[in-house]
Amino acid sequence: MFLRRAFLSAVAGLLLIGSPAWAQNNGGTGSNISGAAGVEINAQGVLQMKLTADPTGQLTRQRIAQAKARLAADVAKTSPLRKVSLTRLEAEIAKRLAAGQSPTEDMLHLAGLTRVQYVFVYPDTKDIVIAGPAEGYVPDVSGRMVGIESGSAIVMLEDLVTSLRAFPPTGEAARQIRCSIDPTQEGLQKMQQFLVQLSRRQLQPSDARFIAAGLQQSLGLQDVTIGGVSAKTHFAQVLVEADYRMKLIGIGLEVPPVKIPSYVSKANPRDVSKNALQRWYFTPNYECVKVAEDDLAMELVGQGVKLIGEDELVNADGSRAVAGAHNNGASKAFTDAFTKLYPELAKRSPVYAQLKNCIDLAIAAAFIQEKDYYGRAGWDLGVFRDEQAFPVETCAAPQHVDSTVNVVWKGNTLMTPVGGGVEISARQALDSQNLIADQKGEVKAAREKLNLSKLDASQWWWD
Repeated sequence: MFLRRAFLSAVAGLLLIGSPAWAQNNGGTGSNISGAAGVEINAQGVLQMKLTADPTGQLTRQRIAQAKARLAADVAKTSPLRKVSLTRLEAEIAKRLAAGQSPTEDMLHLAGLTRVQYVFVYPDTKDIVIAGPAEGYVPDVSGRMVGIESGSAIVMLEDLVTSLRAFPPTGEAARQIRCSIDPTQEGLQKMQQFLVQLSRRQLQPSDARFIAAGLQQSLGLQDVTIGGVSAKTHFAQVLVEADYRMKLIGIGLEVPPVKIPSYVSKANPRDVSKNALQRWYFTPNYECVKVAEDDLAMELVGQGVKLIGEDELVNADGSRAVAGAHNNGASKAFTDAFTKLYPELAKRSPVYAQLKNCIDLAIAAAFIQEKDYYGRAGWDLGVFRDEQAFPVETCAAPQHVDSTVNVVWKGNTLMTPVGGGVEISARQALDSQNLIADQKGEVKAAREKLNLSKLDASQWWWD
């Protein structure tokens, strides 16, 4: 749809023109002390952004001081490779639950792991072990648990359990873990009708608010779809928040803490397909699993997350048809830059580290299932498999988001809404063409360095 002097884009979210106040405050404790951004879900299931301000950093300093006083010295110290036995952890949690006690904070936060680097199985001692860097942890001012030293997101037990349930010892595995934020067909149809009305007007820059309000009203609420895991889990909430905020960056409504050029800053109206609906998806970098020759160990390598794009066409009735991948250079420039800078972005904005952690956990769980680590360790997930015994479906399920519109005067082409989401086909990382051989035996050697025979039965983590 061509409109005189108008260049617009729309995405699920709040109606905003220009950069919202929270756009400058995306870092964790290790990168930005002015505040922290997150999301909340209201009683109607509508997801909204939330900013907790800390302009002087006083709240953050208080929280760090309290965390250092509370944490045991061994947990609080930084470790290049902390090990957690899943079987021992579950057994200790089962004992606490049987005694009417809750899991400890260290249990819920996996002794401060900031990522999962290795997965090992030890049939002799019946242990499945995950290992990775760790440090003391603290909730940032938005409540997100991050490392005291780095500000990196902490790996959450509830996300691990969600992943294990998606790939259980018995039963069908999740074919795909996914989320998507998309306008409804009715909303797109009303938007197209509104655009027809606009095409009859002589538009001026002063019409920006009118255009944005009209698009926002015609699009209405956009739908959130989640599959492969319960929509009520923290895991699902991470997928939705990361997807939502990535789109805001793409249309220029969130300023990221690293220099990722937005889609709208690069788009050339001459290169844009008529009525194009830009869609961007997070996926794993599936060439990320290095496996020991004996299958008793694996390592997750690489940055782990990619952003990919495709175009769709929006018809007059609001239906959509795929137009092909990367029909314009601006979309490819945005997705390529986002992928390249993702590791740095994840250091500065913890939700993207959480997304990587969730993707890694899903791939690790798929590996555990496929290589029958459950059978080798004689473990059926115990209390972790039972939602009544160990609940992880404790979050409000995101169902909708309002539409957000950014209006930028640039040429004479109208760009329509952004869709997409997160798609994790964890088993794809285990396809033979994607697996990385442990040619130097480094993964096998890392497993063999550990001696679990001398551990006390109740010790579930160690450095």
